Amino acid sequence: MVQQLKPELKKFLDGGTVIPAHPLALTAERKLDEVRQRQLTRYYMAAGAGGIAVGVHSTQFEIREPKINLYDTVLRLAAEEVEKAALERPFIKVAGICGPTAQAVTEAETALRYGYDMGLLSMGGLQGWTETAILDRVKAVAAVMPVFGFYLQPSVGGRIFSYDFWLQFAEIENVEAIKVASFNRYQTLDVVRAVCHSSRTDKIALYTGNDDNIVADLLTSYEFEVGGKKVKKEFIGGLLGHWAVWTNAAVRLFEEVKACKRNGDQNAATLLNKGVQVTDMNAAIFDPSHSFHGCIPGIHEVLRKQGLMEGTWCLNPEEQLSEGQAAEIERVCAAYPDLTDEGFVKKFLG
Repeated sequence: MVQQLKPELKKFLDGGTVIPAHPLALTAERKLDEVRQRQLTRYYMAAGAGGIAVGVHSTQFEIREPKINLYDTVLRLAAEEVEKAALERPFIKVAGICGPTAQAVTEAETALRYGYDMGLLSMGGLQGWTETAILDRVKAVAAVMPVFGFYLQPSVGGRIFSYDFWLQFAEIENVEAIKVASFNRYQTLDVVRAVCHSSRTDKIALYTGNDDNIVADLLTSYEFEVGGKKVKKEFIGGLLGHWAVWTNAAVRLFEEVKACKRNGDQNAATLLNKGVQVTDMNAAIFDPSHSFHGCIPGIHEVLRKQGLMEGTWCLNPEEQLSEGQAAEIERVCAAYPDLTDEGFVKKFLG
C-alpha cells in the first residue's frame, strides 16, 4: 500500500516551515558519535524547527557505503529522539533517498520502517540517465512513499534538467513538495513555472534549498498566466543545510518573513538587507570560493564552536575546512550576532 502524507502534516507542510538538513556527528576516529548525534536532533526540535531531513547531503552520502553502513542507524536515531520528545505540534521527518531505482526504492522502504513521512529524492549521480528514466525512478519511489523533489546544483553532484522534465515531475502523484537547490535563478524559475503550469500546482509545496538566496526566495512571489488565469506560487519554507546551524535564529527570521508577507510586505526592505547578511554567513560556511569543498566541515565548525559537536571530522578524511575558512566563520559570527543563536545553545546545553 502506498503511504500518503497524513492530512495534518500535509497542511503543515503547505503552510511552510523550517527543515534543517541533519549533520553527522563523528568522533576523532571517524566513528559515529551517538550521544552528540542524538543531541543534534533534540537541538533542532528545541530550536523550533518544523522537521528534519536525515540521510541527506549534510549527513554525508558515504553513510551508504557498505564498509560504513550508517544509513539505517542515523534514520533510526533521529526517529527515536523525535518519538521520545512527544511533541505537541507537527514535525515532519524527511529521509534522504539516493541512487539508482532499486536502491532508491529500498531506501524509501527503510525510511517507512522508521516512521519517516517523506523521502527527499536526490537526482545526484545519475548523469548518464535520460530524463525519462529519471522520471520513471521518481514514480517508483512515489509508489512507496510521499516524495520531496530535489533540484541539486551541478557543483555538488547534481545536473541541469529541462522545463519539460519539471512539468512532468510535477504531474506525478504523491510528489508533495520540491526543494529547489539549483543556486541559479534561471533554473529556479524553470521549476516554479513548471509547477504553476502543472495540473497539480495546488498540491505541490515549494521549498527553497538555495542557501545563497534564502530570504529573497521566501519573499518572492511568482505569477504566470495559465489557461487565461493567473497562477501564483511562492517558496513557503526551506529545507536547508544552512539551517543546520544557528537554527533558533533561522526560525525567528522565518517568522519575520511570514509576518512580513501577512502584512502586505511591510518591512521587506529590512528583511532583504538581512538576507544579504545571511548570504554572507552562508558563504563562510559553504565555502563557494573553493567550489564548496568545505561545505560540510563548515557546518561542523559552527556546531563545534557552540559545543554541539566535538570536531569537524567527516567520513572522507579529505573533506576538511579550506584555508581561511575558520577565520571567515569567526568573521561572520562577530559581524551578525543577531543571526546566530549562541545564547540559545548555551541554555540548551545547560
